[in-house]
Amino acid sequence: MYILFEEHPYVSCLVEKVLKDIYILQDVDRKVSVQYVGYFYNPYLHDCVFILPKVLLTEQETLVGVKIKIEGDEKAVTPEMVLTPKGQEQLSKEYRKFIYEFSVWIYRALNVFYKSNPKSKAILYKHLPQAGKGSRHRAETYLDIVLSLIDFNRDNRDFVLFTIKNLHRGNNKINWTRTIGHTQGFIQDNEVVYLNPVNKKRIVNYEEELFVIFFSILNYLNQEYGFNTPINIQYDLIQGKQFKQYLRGMGKTRLMQIKYKYFSDKALQLWDLCYAFFENSYSIAINTHAQEYMLAKSFNVVFEAMIDELIGTPHNNIPKGLADQDDGKRVDHLYTDLALTSVNTQKDREVYYIGDSKYYKSGHSLTSESIYKQYTYAKNVIQWNINLFLADDTAYDETDRQLRKEDRERFKDIRLQDASLTEGYDVIPNFFISAFVYDDRHYNARENIVKHKDKNETHCTKVSYQFPDRLFDRDTLFLSQYDVNFLYILYLYARNKSNEKDIWKHYVRNIFRDEIREVIQKEFKIYAMRARLGVDGALYLQQHFYELNGRVFQPYGEDRTMYFAYARPAKKMAENGEIELEDQN
Repeated sequence: MYILFEEHPYVSCLVEKVLKDIYILQDVDRKVSVQYVGYFYNPYLHDCVFILPKVLLTEQETLVGVKIKIEGDEKAVTPEMVLTPKGQEQLSKEYRKFIYEFSVWIYRALNVFYKSNPKSKAILYKHLPQAGKGSRHRAETYLDIVLSLIDFNRDNRDFVLFTIKNLHRGNNKINWTRTIGHTQGFIQDNEVVYLNPVNKKRIVNYEEELFVIFFSILNYLNQEYGFNTPINIQYDLIQGKQFKQYLRGMGKTRLMQIKYKYFSDKALQLWDLCYAFFENSYSIAINTHAQEYMLAKSFNVVFEAMIDELIGTPHNNIPKGLADQDDGKRVDHLYTDLALTSVNTQKDREVYYIGDSKYYKSGHSLTSESIYKQYTYAKNVIQWNINLFLADDTAYDETDRQLRKEDRERFKDIRLQDASLTEGYDVIPNFFISAFVYDDRHYNARENIVKHKDKNETHCTKVSYQFPDRLFDRDTLFLSQYDVNFLYILYLYARNKSNEKDIWKHYVRNIFRDEIREVIQKEFKIYAMRARLGVDGALYLQQHFYELNGRVFQPYGEDRTMYFAYARPAKKMAENGEIELEDQN
C-alpha cells in the first residue's frame, strides 16, 4: 500500500510513478500537491494507493502524534517517510495498524457520501467491469470486495465453525462392515480382535475446499496490505507461488470447477465473494491499463456533509432562501432548537442555529474572511425571518406564495423580531466546527468535541456588537468555535447507524446552546419584568424607546402575559442601577 497526504507538496520525482494517470501538475518548484482524498489502484505498481486527508498533518507538515528514533534522537515523521510500503516499515506496528484501518474508514465514508449523493461532482468513481454472474460484487471496486471478504469472516464465524464441525463428525469411527469383510480377525479370550480396523473414509468435500481458498485470500490480504483479520481455522493454506498462480487465473478456474457443489445460501455467498476477488485480481494482472478509483476532489464538501449529517437539518428540509440564501451564500449547517433566552424545555420558543464547517489541518486558525461571512449568514437569516412575516406577498408568483404560507405556519413560533412593541431581536447563535486528531489517535475519546481556544487560551465564544449594552440588538451576534475529533466523526458517518448519529446530534446541540447561555449569563444581567400597576407598559416603551432599544425583548408576543427581558452588561448594571420596571424574579 502506498500512502499520500492531501495538499502536501511532494518532490515530483518521488510520486510520478505513484500518481501515473492521475492528472497532477507540478508547480514552479517542481513539486506536486495532490488535491484528492481517497483510493485508487495503480496497475503499474500492482498496489493500492491511498490519499489521506490533511487533517492528519500538522501546520509543520508532519504526521500528528508520530515520532520515530533516528540515530538515537526522536524525530517527527514527514509524509515522504511513509510514502512506500518499505518506508512504512520504520513506523511502529501500532501506527501501521492505525494507518491501514484509517484508510479503510476514509474509503467507507466516501462510499456513504457517494451513495447518498450519486450525482455529486465532488466524487470521482470508476470500477472495473465484472464478468461474473454474482450479483453481490457487481459495480464494486477491488477494495469493496476485499472489505466484503473481511466482513464475511467477522459476521459468519459461527457458520464456518459449525460447518467444519459437521464435516469432521464421525471421521475417526470404525467402519465395522469393511473391517469384518476385508481384514483378518483373531480369537483371544473368546473375543474377536481386529488388529487393523478400517476407519470411515472421508469423501472429497468441496465446501471445505472453499474455506481453504477463503482463508488463503484473507492470509494474503493480511500479509500484503497489513489487515489484521483473524484466521482461527487450522488449514494448510495456499501461499507463495501457488497463490500467485491462483491470482493469475487458477483461482477462477478452480472455483468454476466446484461452483455447483454448494447448496446453502452462506456458501453460495462466500463462493461469489471469492470468485469476485480472483476475477478482479486477474483483470488487473492481465491489463496494464486497468484502473479503478474512488476519489474526493473536494473533500471539504464531504467533511461538510459528515458534520451536517451529525449536527444539522438536511438542506432539502430547509425552506428556500434560508440555507441557500438569495445573495448566493450557502449555510453549511442550520437547524432550529430551544431559544437561548427560554427557560421552558418544551420548546415553545425556538431560534435558528447557524453553523459553518472549516476543513483545516490540525491547529489551523480561523481567517477574518470566514468570521465576516458567518456574521453575514446570520444577518441574512434574520432578514429572511422578518420578510416571511412582514413582507407583502404580491411580488411573488403563486408557487412561492404557497411555499411562504407553509413556511409561516411551520415557523410561526420563531419571531426573531418583536416588531409590535420593543423592536428587539432574539439572540441568534453561530458556531464554527473544525477538526483535530488526538496524538494517541483514539477514535472514541473521552471528549470528542472541545471548545476551541486561541493562543491566549481565551474563551471560544466571541460577541460582535454595535452597542455593547444591547443584547437584543440586530447587530449583536454570538460566534462560538468548536473542534471535533475527526476520527470519531469519521467513525460515526462511515458506520451510518441512525441511532448512534441521533444520540450524538442531541448531545452536541445541547453543548452549543449551553455554551452560549453561559456566556450570556456571565456578560449580561437578564430579568423577566412587567409594568407596575397603573403604568401603561406600551406607552412607557414608546416614551423611553431610545433608552430601551436593543435592551428589551418580548419573547412570547402580545397574546401572552407581557414579560420583557431587560439586559445590560453586568459591569454597567452595577454602575447605572435598575430601570423603573417591576422585577418579577
